[in-house]
Amino acid sequence: MKDYYKILGVEKEATEEDIKKAYRKLAHQYHPDKSHGDEQKFKEINEAYQVLSNKDKRSQYDQFGRVFSAGGGSSSGGDGPFGNPFGGFDFGAGFDPSNFEDMGNMSEVFDAIFEGLGVKKRKTYQRGADLEVVQQITLEEAFTGVKRAVHIKTFIACKECAGVGHFPKEGTTTCDTCNGRGEIREARNTFFGSFSQVRACAKCSGTGQIPNKTCSTCKGVGRAIGERTLEIDITPGVGDGQMMKITKAGEVGERGAEQGDLYIRIKVKADKNFERHGDDLLLKKEVGFVDAVLGKKIEVQDISGEKIHVEIPADFNLKEQLRVSGRGMKRFGGFGRGDLYIEWHVKTPKKLSAKAKKLLEELAEEI
Repeated sequence: MKDYYKILGVEKEATEEDIKKAYRKLAHQYHPDKSHGDEQKFKEINEAYQVLSNKDKRSQYDQFGRVFSAGGGSSSGGDGPFGNPFGGFDFGAGFDPSNFEDMGNMSEVFDAIFEGLGVKKRKTYQRGADLEVVQQITLEEAFTGVKRAVHIKTFIACKECAGVGHFPKEGTTTCDTCNGRGEIREARNTFFGSFSQVRACAKCSGTGQIPNKTCSTCKGVGRAIGERTLEIDITPGVGDGQMMKITKAGEVGERGAEQGDLYIRIKVKADKNFERHGDDLLLKKEVGFVDAVLGKKIEVQDISGEKIHVEIPADFNLKEQLRVSGRGMKRFGGFGRGDLYIEWHVKTPKKLSAKAKKLLEELAEEI
């Protein structure tokens, strides 16, 4: 006969909480998916817990050394006069699917399994919401990059209690509603049997503990509406509509819960001189008729403010755009720059003197 108390390493006078703690520790230690796990040992631990965590089964085990099912069979042998319809299936040691009372304890089994896999039980605190703000900059600032102070009105941590909603020095008391577990198990009777549903305890907000002194400033929530100022670095080459994410810079969560993220949407204002196409820029430039014909160097100022001199080739079609390599926008997160394209608008004189007309006619004949 198996000694379930010995398997869990507890005394026969152990409380439900002692049994639960011992089970969680051993299940975590011997879980098969861990490097030093033991599948057989893990099954024995589960079997022992399924019996000792149930008052009726524990009582039967203490009196007779075994547990009898509703049909008269025992956990160590028979399946009753009609047999166990689930006998051909292995649902794991200690779990009898024909007895729906076992369902009430399965959440604790799953908790231990997930802890063994390194998956932590979810918190019941409310995480802070993600926030999004729009930051408008000029094209020149998008080229050079810029630092900006962003002012956000949102939930911030309560200064009185440092965001936890109570005063830890005053201590806490175990919640008498959930007995410190942070969860309430509600039984539901259906045609198919009795099922259990687990929900967060409303009294302690899922913490399992009741603070002895709650913060009166934030009413125990741990946060209040306020304003936060952040200085952000906008990277050179950023595009219009591009999003920047700042982790844990959003709304503060309840009672010290995880803070949300901040998303900053960049809005680049239209520029009076340049038209942007990705990393390339288009500049519309007016040029005199004579300068265009004579192929003189034309002074142009690029997005950085630097003046460059561009020469129109002799055989160039002025209806086309002239490309100046490496004079466009800086590449976001990369090296180098895009190109600058110049669209020429030839300016003709309003009036021509007789001498000018004669010279142009001579030029036309010469060309």
